[in-house]
Amino acid sequence: MTTTLPLLPGPPAHPFELPEAAREGLATTPFGLYVHVPFCATRCGYCDFNTYTSDELGPGANRAEYAGTAIAELRRAAGFLGPDLPTVSTVFVGGGTPTLLPAEDLAAVLAAVRELFPVAPGVEVTTEANPESVTPASLATLRAAGFTRLSLGMQSAAEHVLAVLDRRHTPGRAVQAAREAVAAGFEHVNLDLIYGTPGETDADWAASLDAVLAAPVDHVSAYALIVEDGTRLARRIARGELPMPDDDVLADRYVQADTVLRGAGFDWYEVSNWSRGDAARCRHNELYWTDANWWGVGPGAHSHVGGVRWWNVKHPAAYAQRLGAGDAPVADREVLEPADRALEAVMLGLRLRDGLPLSALSDAGRLRAADAVARGLLEPAAHRAGRAVLTDRGRLLADAVVRDLTD
Repeated sequence: MTTTLPLLPGPPAHPFELPEAAREGLATTPFGLYVHVPFCATRCGYCDFNTYTSDELGPGANRAEYAGTAIAELRRAAGFLGPDLPTVSTVFVGGGTPTLLPAEDLAAVLAAVRELFPVAPGVEVTTEANPESVTPASLATLRAAGFTRLSLGMQSAAEHVLAVLDRRHTPGRAVQAAREAVAAGFEHVNLDLIYGTPGETDADWAASLDAVLAAPVDHVSAYALIVEDGTRLARRIARGELPMPDDDVLADRYVQADTVLRGAGFDWYEVSNWSRGDAARCRHNELYWTDANWWGVGPGAHSHVGGVRWWNVKHPAAYAQRLGAGDAPVADREVLEPADRALEAVMLGLRLRDGLPLSALSDAGRLRAADAVARGLLEPAAHRAGRAVLTDRGRLLADAVVRDLTD
């Protein structure tokens, strides 16, 4: 079956047809829903995500009506993927700051998911949140609606680091919000950290890790600060107001995080993610890392089903206009070749604790894997068993190892 993607003006009800091969695996491949909420109270200086403050929205984009617009796309998704709908195993509401919407709106979106799709028993339902955007009452509403997991953007416990990142919450608020989430009955709580911010000291990072361990969380994500072009942080660095993050410092921070977290009972399962046991892993992110299927709802959201990838128009006003007119919000799509999917499987799989089979590599890649073992980047025992698994040192150089094994 051929695939076509009509673009503006006037796309029809279905933006394209899935190849038969993609539909064949639809019922048996793990499937999740991602709902993008593109609103933020302010723009953080380091962020280049598809998010908008009130001043940036312009006419035609209304936060109060967003839940209804997202539900309209969910209805389109169910119609497009039917009649044999896949079972939803995870729902992830991200942003932006999803909890800028009333908790009742997020509950309505989740209710629509349950109305439109078969949902697996024990479905994982996550929302991201800024610490200052939740209250005990809103968390109780979300939990009662079926949300099971909360991911809080903590970033740092140092006030001056939060200021450089343009974060609005106070240093202790993230830990308090985590406690409120557990009190509300959330099964899993994650704290997100960023390390290597200009001006962050060794003591600042140690204090951030100590704060995480004082919180009732079973999952931690820690990311090196990346200076993205076009952000306020990039402009400040270009003007010489702030130094560029130092690679050696970033490596030291990562080792420190891994040592502290593992000493406290957390195990890494992806290069930037640690959990207290397998049950605390983010199952939705594992869909991305293992080439499963997902539908992305919202402006700029990406979807993937059976090797077909598509993405929505980016601006909330254009997104709402398309759906309001009964049109598809898709901006473009691509059909991945088998070689592209194989390459992505290696790039993502190598970042996981379980690694990937050596058979997934090319002949040249397998030769380089043997060399990576000799250089201490891949585990010897796993290699003898036919798998490529990063060592602790290999994790520090994960991107370089991936490039070496896939070039």
